[in-house]
Amino acid sequence: MRFAFYGRISTAGYQDPVSSLSWQSEAADRLVAGRGRIVVKYFDTGVSRSLPWPRRPQAAALLAAAADPNREFDAVVVGEFERAFAAGQAQPIIVQLNAYGVQVWLPEVQGPIDLSEPDHRAILMMLGYQSEREVLRNRFRTTAAMAAQVREQGRLQGGRPPYGYRLADAGPHPNKVHAGWGRRSHRLEVDPVTGPHVRWIFARRLDGWSAAGIARGLNERRVTVPGFDGDIETWEKIQL
Repeated sequence: MRFAFYGRISTAGYQDPVSSLSWQSEAADRLVAGRGRIVVKYFDTGVSRSLPWPRRPQAAALLAAAADPNREFDAVVVGEFERAFAAGQAQPIIVQLNAYGVQVWLPEVQGPIDLSEPDHRAILMMLGYQSEREVLRNRFRTTAAMAAQVREQGRLQGGRPPYGYRLADAGPHPNKVHAGWGRRSHRLEVDPVTGPHVRWIFARRLDGWSAAGIARGLNERRVTVPGFDGDIETWEKIQL
């Protein structure tokens, strides 16, 4: 049989597309070994699994190729379910490909998916729930860890410091590899220039001032907006 391979990677910035494509392809090669060969590969880079196939460039190209009666493949194989599908995406795509006469092979069933088999439909449902659970679990762990780092260590999680704060050195990076590269950790500390303005804003809000009233008060105090790099005279002209 002639197979089209499909794979995906979420981010090129934090994952290596070359190595990711390699291990996914190897998993697919093991699955089809002795029963066919992969003749074409479709690999989406920087695409979330939550996006439907028609909105993924390479997946959409695969579907278009599958619809062609003169296509160069007979079946589609993936190296890992979670790389190809999320939640309930799999069954509609498999139905569409089957309508074109194209099988879909998954490592989880060691061969082609047969939607007439109750066990195969149950596996697809289980894998869909599992992929969704993985996303939610990773999201919870990541946000919980980031919140703890901010709360317990005062660490900045990246980006521009919030108004009223500035960056301060917090010693070597907690990751030994990054520390070995000379990277430093940073924390937030109150900015002596803008911090008092934040305290004033919160105090006025507690006094019952409206947002518009606070804005007028800041203008009267000659406080420029965050990120404004000009001088106070230029800021006053903008206000006029």
